[in-house]
Amino acid sequence: MDQLAPTEKYSPYRFFSAEQWSQFRADTPMTLGEDEIRRLRSLNDPVDLEEVKRIYLSLSRLLSAHVEASQLLFRQRQVFFNAQDVVKTPFIIGVAGSVAVGKSTTARVLKELLARWPSSPKVDLVTTDGFLLPNEILRRDNLMERKGFPDSYDVGALLRFLSGIKSAQRNIRAPVYSHLTYDVIPGEFQTIDRPDILIFEGINVLQPGKLPKDGKIVPFLSDFFDFAIYIDAEEELIHQWYIARFMRLRETAFRNPDSFFHRYSQLSPGAARAIAEGLWANINLKNLRENILPTRARADLILRKGANHLVEEVALRKL
Repeated sequence: MDQLAPTEKYSPYRFFSAEQWSQFRADTPMTLGEDEIRRLRSLNDPVDLEEVKRIYLSLSRLLSAHVEASQLLFRQRQVFFNAQDVVKTPFIIGVAGSVAVGKSTTARVLKELLARWPSSPKVDLVTTDGFLLPNEILRRDNLMERKGFPDSYDVGALLRFLSGIKSAQRNIRAPVYSHLTYDVIPGEFQTIDRPDILIFEGINVLQPGKLPKDGKIVPFLSDFFDFAIYIDAEEELIHQWYIARFMRLRETAFRNPDSFFHRYSQLSPGAARAIAEGLWANINLKNLRENILPTRARADLILRKGANHLVEEVALRKL
């Protein structure tokens, strides 16, 4: 049984075409301009004003309803516990999916849309890249070829960060990652101070890990999420997008002498493509099949993309 098949009788999801989904926008205003969208989208991601209108305005409206419901429940709990001094914790949105599928663009567009609601909420965005173990440690433990796999992250730091956010602590620090040097930046942090909404983006944020046999409570990252989104596409499409992005980076960012991948810009197109194919097959494809794709059905909402990199179908978990 494939619960993500629209025809499946027992699926926990409702399925909508992009055109059907766009109708749920209602009167949600467009608050982004074309220039802003060009700034927000990732390399080789064609998202534009029409895609934001088709998909992201309806999603913004849905998330607004979830946030309002969460705030109402919080006020009801205050009354229940007779505790008016309790601080409201952030509404956390997890964004998951493979490399090159468009997670970063989705997260950035959502951040801007949500921050422009009439209530002007404070919205922060954090990626899991900063929680990767430093390259020095990955090399020591022979994990460089597993970078991005669950065992390449400082899971303790991830859990402490999210726990601090959900405990309404002030000035929680998240480490910062450099895609130029392909490493965590020593001593550099992003400070998160009680936002109304936190978007937490990363390939493995829905990874549950192993359940303990003794029944002890073991926290997973997704335990702290109020809503989870998975960006989906056919494996071969993601493969094509990854190779195209690598070859584009070879002509742009990789030419920077400080880039970790600078050496690839010196190769012939054929040799560079062979390197990209190897990275895909030996690292990213394995991670997708073993760790990322199995978490898809744990999401509250799945955005499924087609060959043009635009969303074709939306699956929303039933209440």
